[in-house]
Amino acid sequence: MFAGLPLFKIYDAFARHASESQAVSAQNIAHASQPGYRALEVEPFSEFIARTSLSTDATNEQAPRRLLTSDMVSPNGNSVSLEAELLRSVAASDQHQLAMTVYAKSMDLLRGALGKRM
Repeated sequence: MFAGLPLFKIYDAFARHASESQAVSAQNIAHASQPGYRALEVEPFSEFIARTSLSTDATNEQAPRRLLTSDMVSPNGNSVSLEAELLRSVAASDQHQLAMTVYAKSMDLLRGALGKRM
């Protein structure tokens, strides 16, 4: 019923972006000791929104793009920084929690405005 509202599409996109960021950080951490592995990061959320433009097409389930990080490369060719990945992972977790909290509170407000019990 409310899924078609643009506001909820933004929350969905924000949560998907955070989820992809978390997955990329996990992949980078898993390959931290692999020689020659180049760390990835997810495109910024603003670029993701601009690229996908949140069209009304239900098939618009594009994932955020993965980009090579600009972190320094170690002598063995690996560019994973565990400290940076842990920070990115925590930031992604916080973003996902924020998206879910705002989504839930918005649903509560809409239900209250319609006179339905929560």
